[in-house]
Amino acid sequence: MARMGRVEFEGAVYHLMCRGDRREAIFQSGRDREMFLETLGQISARNGWRVHAYVLMSNHYHLLVETPKANLVRGMHWFQATYTMRYNRRHHLSGHVFAGRYKSLLIDPDEKGYFATVSDYIHLNPARARLTAQKPLKSYPWSSLHGYGQGAHLRPGWLEVGTVLGELGWRDTAAHRRDYLKRMEERAREGSAEEEEPFPKELRRGWILGGEQFRERVLGLMDGLCEGGARRSGPVEIWGDHAAWTAERLLRAGLRHWGLGADDLRRLRKSDWRKRLMGHLIKQRTDVSLRWIGERLVMGTDSHVSRLCTRIDDLPRQKRCAKYLKQIEAAARQE
Repeated sequence: MARMGRVEFEGAVYHLMCRGDRREAIFQSGRDREMFLETLGQISARNGWRVHAYVLMSNHYHLLVETPKANLVRGMHWFQATYTMRYNRRHHLSGHVFAGRYKSLLIDPDEKGYFATVSDYIHLNPARARLTAQKPLKSYPWSSLHGYGQGAHLRPGWLEVGTVLGELGWRDTAAHRRDYLKRMEERAREGSAEEEEPFPKELRRGWILGGEQFRERVLGLMDGLCEGGARRSGPVEIWGDHAAWTAERLLRAGLRHWGLGADDLRRLRKSDWRKRLMGHLIKQRTDVSLRWIGERLVMGTDSHVSRLCTRIDDLPRQKRCAKYLKQIEAAARQE
């Protein structure tokens, strides 16, 4: 089956991170880093990307990228493949440079504060790695923080600083750029412990940074990616959220179909045929746990749910049951 694609849409914003193969270095010299940034500039021009922040560490990189067009996947394929080819040719090597799939954290582009939060996280990487313990944070040469201190005529054309500055109430002026650098130096001196970050867990392990409305939108896009039986891939958290979201829709559609409510589920027998049909459909269409089904449908233990919902061919009127399942699934998709 085809590999599941990533969520893409016009105007999507991503925090991207990728490590070296076997956690080995992806740069051997300053020239390698320059080559990486040149390649980043090329893909930004090709695809219209806006890079809001970046940092190059020894064995991984971080990017904050906005994609005006829905072209992350093709762009990242070209970007990493091109850098790999150039790196290997330069060092007379072959094989992978990067380890597996890159991590992509979707960021709500309309929620104020997220650009600044993620750019801070990226720019403070050298401080967290203690690479600037005795030096100013801006002295680290392989970070976009250096560009935030420069005028537009000096920094790369693909580096966009106005959005982050705007979230902090500043403009792209010399005075405000100095204010931004001062702010980042203060943050680095005060300590950049991850527990002090507003969203440390989401930035390090999550898959989305945004409000409930944005999450619902993304889950809806993922629902479309699942159609046709495509194999799912990506962080487990993504599909756990998606499974519960889909299961809730199926449950609501089933309850509406038979005019039932929460009180009815508590009143009906655990083995009620309608519960079994809803449980079977949820089990077939999602990866939620048996416990989830048992609790939501009031069907008892995991083993009881498994016995009642795995097979339903003992129910009478099989053709009618199949019709009900199709109607419920169709209604859920209309939500």
